Amino acid sequence: MNERVRLYRDRVTEYWRNRTKKQQMVIVGAVLLIIILLAFLTFFSTRTHYVPLYSNLTLQETGNIKETLDARGISSEIANDGTTILVPETQVDALKVELAAEGLPQSGTINYSTFRDSMGFGMTDNEFSLMERAAIESELADLIRSVDGVNQANVMITLPEQTLWVSDSQQEATASVVVDLAPGFQLDASQVRALYHLVSRSVPNLPIENIVIMNQMFEDYLYDDHHSTGSTLSVYEQQRAIQRDIERDLTRNLQQMLGTLVGRDKVLVSVTTDIDFTQENRQEERVEPVDEENMEGIAVSVENITETYSGEGTPEGGIEGVGDDIPNFPGVYGTGEVDYELTEDRINYEVNRIRSDIVESPYKIRDLGIQVMVEPPEGMEELPADRLADIQQILGTVVRTSISGVYAAELTDDEFNEKIFVSSQPFEGKADLETGAGSSVPVWVYVVGGILLATIIFLIVLLVRRRGDSDEDLMDDDGALTEEIPDLPQEEEGTGAQKRKQIERMAKERPEEFSKLLRTWLSED
Repeated sequence: MNERVRLYRDRVTEYWRNRTKKQQMVIVGAVLLIIILLAFLTFFSTRTHYVPLYSNLTLQETGNIKETLDARGISSEIANDGTTILVPETQVDALKVELAAEGLPQSGTINYSTFRDSMGFGMTDNEFSLMERAAIESELADLIRSVDGVNQANVMITLPEQTLWVSDSQQEATASVVVDLAPGFQLDASQVRALYHLVSRSVPNLPIENIVIMNQMFEDYLYDDHHSTGSTLSVYEQQRAIQRDIERDLTRNLQQMLGTLVGRDKVLVSVTTDIDFTQENRQEERVEPVDEENMEGIAVSVENITETYSGEGTPEGGIEGVGDDIPNFPGVYGTGEVDYELTEDRINYEVNRIRSDIVESPYKIRDLGIQVMVEPPEGMEELPADRLADIQQILGTVVRTSISGVYAAELTDDEFNEKIFVSSQPFEGKADLETGAGSSVPVWVYVVGGILLATIIFLIVLLVRRRGDSDEDLMDDDGALTEEIPDLPQEEEGTGAQKRKQIERMAKERPEEFSKLLRTWLSED
């Protein structure tokens, strides 16, 4: 046994001595790489991964669960200021079922199951009312906690006292709700409305105006009825949002355009607007001719009337008995013979009758102001006059096209220019852009990167070693060249010539075997 061990040791020692320094370094590096890989694999395979078992717990609930887990010998961790308990990932499902069977977590609140456990003949009306109110508060708190972003919820309800007397005025209940929101989370208007309706429908005779909801910072959440169009606050928010959108779009377009002209960080643009939100509804009924040139319509019907008369007129003295006061009052003088002719054309024209229901847009830019600051190039105090004139002209065009036509028609060129201000001066207070915090990279990324890098280096070393075998075989351990071998005799014929040709062919076709053969010859010598 000892001889075999000694034999293996001698072989390993001899193999190690016959290797060059580069080959020895490669072998040592490969062994170290394998050891490091095994260490990383062992570390990650034996590492325990913890996941949340329960979240958003109270301190009392966390203490009860922690005590139960420690009694069972199960490792656990507490996070998020005592509101979350972590357990090994492989045991989380089984623990949830087992703890639920034991009634954990116990919140210490009263719910409707308490009535089932506490019902008895000894319960008074006051005790029942107190437990009923506490149960409603607990159930409401559980429902509110199910809302996304709500960690905890406390509900306080005041129920009206029941009376035997008949009264016209019905007493109403009141409710106060305090929600503990997650960091950085805010309830939107739809969620606030849902909470108000949830509380109002869960308690008898509880109108919405008797409910108060606030967060942990005691900030009130007011009920905003989205069906009410006359709310002053909502109208103001809508108009303010429209004004911000218009100013932001104009600022972004001007910043991009002028930044291309003078440089991204060398121009600042500020836009202020005055928006007319007056909405006008009107009806117009217009009559227009079909032929606008002659101001005539289409002739629908034409009627020509011609009358002709020839004969004696009224006799002299008139007709007797026609007078109003005196009988047989003489009339006028006679007219003699009369010729009468009448020609009349009756034409009915049809015209264009236009009826329009016009709703004017309530979003009109009534006034616009643009302020621009431009930093001149290095070595100059201000931009050249021609460059400033170009910027002034560009901004003037933007103002003319942005202001609504009704208001723009009343402005002169000087009034347009007064709405533009361009300043050219060096920027002394440029804000330095802060570099964002580096994102945390998981450890396994470094591990995989290190393994890939080591593998690439190992392959490169092997490739270099393989290419340099022919040169390394001709060198001794100290790096010195071996003795120069004399050339083979140049024989044209005979056995020596054949051997020389065989050796040359072997060196060209199979260099590795030739190097081994040459090494064997050198060792024998």
